[in-house]
Amino acid sequence: MRPVTAKISIDAPRERVFDLVADLANRPAFFDHFAEDFHLQRLESRGVGAAARFHADATLFPIWMETVVTELEPPHTIIERGRGSRADRMALGFIWELVEGPAATTDLSVTFWAEPGNPFDKVRSKLGGARWYRKHLRKALRRLRDVIEGDQPIEPLHVAGTSRI
Repeated sequence: MRPVTAKISIDAPRERVFDLVADLANRPAFFDHFAEDFHLQRLESRGVGAAARFHADATLFPIWMETVVTELEPPHTIIERGRGSRADRMALGFIWELVEGPAATTDLSVTFWAEPGNPFDKVRSKLGGARWYRKHLRKALRRLRDVIEGDQPIEPLHVAGTSRI
């Protein structure tokens, strides 16, 4: 599937937006309209090595995805790579880019891509996958903007059965 990009401008300082997006425990607050069963894979939900697994509930092609933060350049870039589909046979990734805008605003863009290796996955990705992901990533960014600009409290996700002490 070709890369899909969604962009938005948020009325908040770039550092604040970066901190919220870089912490995978906050993702359900704005991804939960299309990502179900969101699970953290590590105790630490932020920083290089933080990982999460979720089910993308796409109409024609629902898949499980795992994403791992591989690079961080605070407060500019977050790069995540992972695997998805049946038996994790498809490489995928997210790139979050934050640019400081005028008057303490932040221009945020997220790019998602998937590299289907299986012929069945290649066919499914051509059946509107890019359109579906673009639509839902745009909605996720609007929800993120509403959370940040509305100063709504976020209940971060926790790893079940563990104590942080």
